[in-house]
Amino acid sequence: MKKMSDTKLTGKALLQKVKELAELPRRETAKQCGYYTRSKTGGARVNLTEFYDAVLAAKGVALDPDGAKDGRGREPTYRVSVHKNGQIVIGSTYTHAMGLHPGDEFEIKLGYKHIKLNKLDENGLATGDDN
Repeated sequence: MKKMSDTKLTGKALLQKVKELAELPRRETAKQCGYYTRSKTGGARVNLTEFYDAVLAAKGVALDPDGAKDGRGREPTYRVSVHKNGQIVIGSTYTHAMGLHPGDEFEIKLGYKHIKLNKLDENGLATGDDN
């Protein structure tokens, strides 16, 4: 058996090594290319996901062009829908983005294919423009 690499191969070197080791199983190929960690007992734990990502990156395939996300929740869509009870609910993501606080009041203006919310001040007067 060949000695496992201590450094992770990337780019053309990785692709060349994968071609050389084509007869070996995937796990062994990943080990030989340096995609493994040592467990507490001294055994090798193969990281196939990182290996596959490196091979795809070496071939020029971008899986995640936006970069790594934090993995927490969904992204805002900036769309709402009418619920069965006839209400429209705007989520906290949007209210935080607009700087709104509990108790803020709005005047509703219906237009052609749009609804405009004008924020009311303490006196009950709309602070938005009148259009």
